Amino acid sequence: MNSAPIVVIGSSNTDMVIKASHLPQPGETILGGTFFMNAGGKGANQAVAAARLGGSVLFIAKTGNDIFGKQAIELFEKEGIDVSYVIRDKHQPSGVALITVDDNGENCIVVAPGANATLTPGDINRVKEKIENASMILMQLETPVETVEYVAGIALTKGIKLILNPAPATKLNDELLKKISVITPNQKEAEMLTGIKVIDESSAKQAAIFLNRKGIETIIITMGASGAFVLHENRHSMIHGHKVKVADTTAAGDVFNGALVVALSEGQKIGDAVAFACKAAAISVTRLGAQASAPHRKEVDSFNLTNA
Repeated sequence: MNSAPIVVIGSSNTDMVIKASHLPQPGETILGGTFFMNAGGKGANQAVAAARLGGSVLFIAKTGNDIFGKQAIELFEKEGIDVSYVIRDKHQPSGVALITVDDNGENCIVVAPGANATLTPGDINRVKEKIENASMILMQLETPVETVEYVAGIALTKGIKLILNPAPATKLNDELLKKISVITPNQKEAEMLTGIKVIDESSAKQAAIFLNRKGIETIIITMGASGAFVLHENRHSMIHGHKVKVADTTAAGDVFNGALVVALSEGQKIGDAVAFACKAAAISVTRLGAQASAPHRKEVDSFNLTNA
């Protein structure tokens, strides 16, 4: 196992969740929902997932100088995450996500990024030495793209593996794509990046080849309960997922990415690392919440496929 930390750079939000019978249509009001608040944000979710699964995690993020930011940092500390480089912005509030979850576990989410949107290359430059000593770097797209591009340049120069979870879905320029070691889009994100609608293994292969030709070594397209399609070193495979009783799909992708980076940092082969990540994500969807749904290592190691 690599003793250098996994550096996760990304967003921290407070999720305000309403569990309702169905997702509202425009103009519709639904009564009878249940409300609760959770710590969230893709970066924070992935950092917590990685820490719970045994990773040594350094988290770089920006929160507001408010109660939400204070609570988030306290929670990270409880998870054993190094928060020395979580910046408190005096001018912007902490990020907030409004989430509705239906009876089938599907969700719709609106995010007000707040301080997350002010994480700049200048902020990164002040912690550049820590990033240069990372075992791996994990990022998403809830912080400015120019910041992601700046970190990708550092990773390339220092030969550090950069895993990018390209979520929320957006188009990315070729200069950034060729600096990424591993990319982990879901089906919708893969379509946004390639223009290819991913509906099955065949179309996933087409999208993965498209991204490989952009210079990305490893492409992992997550496909929900079906598992994940992997293209690595010109070989491809489908890693099968697990059918479980779904309570909430929020943060399933984040748990997958946190698990993946831990497994890769331990030197696991790509197929084994993806299989490990699929197990972790499967466990997470059986629970409500974002960070709260992330499993601990012993749960993934003892995951029983026959009882899933």
